[in-house]
Amino acid sequence: MDYDKLLNVSVELGCRLMSSGAEIYRVEESVRRLLQAYGLESPEVFAIPNCVIVSIATPEGHPITRMRRIAGHGTNIELLEQCNGLCRRLCAERLPVDEAQELLLALAEHTPQYENRKVLLGYGIAPAFFSPLFGGGVEDALAALIGGLAVGFCLLYGGRLIGTNSFFRTAICSAVASLLSLLLVRLGLGQSVDTVSISVLMVLVPGVALTNAMREIMAGDIISGLSRAADSILTAAAIAIGAAIGLAIGGIF
Repeated sequence: MDYDKLLNVSVELGCRLMSSGAEIYRVEESVRRLLQAYGLESPEVFAIPNCVIVSIATPEGHPITRMRRIAGHGTNIELLEQCNGLCRRLCAERLPVDEAQELLLALAEHTPQYENRKVLLGYGIAPAFFSPLFGGGVEDALAALIGGLAVGFCLLYGGRLIGTNSFFRTAICSAVASLLSLLLVRLGLGQSVDTVSISVLMVLVPGVALTNAMREIMAGDIISGLSRAADSILTAAAIAIGAAIGLAIGGIF
């Protein structure tokens, strides 16, 4: 067996799981089970949100280690489920390594991707449904819908202008949301600036990341948990700073 290829497949699977938003325990356990299914004893797997390290020893005693750095990522539940399904299949059937590699590389092609207009519609509908939860009326829901569409447009189409830094991108989108909420209320399309702005800002809140951070800290993955928690806190700070800037600009005019 080509253990180099097997190690590459396992590391790639771990990276795809991590990029899909999987928990640390899921990434480490999936890679470990895959390697054990192919006859390797006691593989060492270490994962944090931006890195996966896997080390094995071949039957001849030759150690091999792979490390992959992972760029910033979000959450893709569909791809996560497909990676889980492929891992279970490989562990049960022990397909040839070349075939396993082909199946893994084909996952992205078979994962459905929503069109930008559908994603943009989701950014608008979500704040509109949050508005009644915060005590808003029909006017506030309509204003939140418009604000959500604006934030979604910035995230989907403003990459070149906003940049790729997540902190500044979140701060700018938050400023746009709060400023637009203030303007819409002044124009009579909403009743409460607080309700509209909070409803729109909810689409920027890192709820999944913060939940995973707390779970990993309680599970003993302290490094990963603190890393995710710090990222969530920075995102929350960017939301607060952006909202303050947007309201300040709106107050000037």
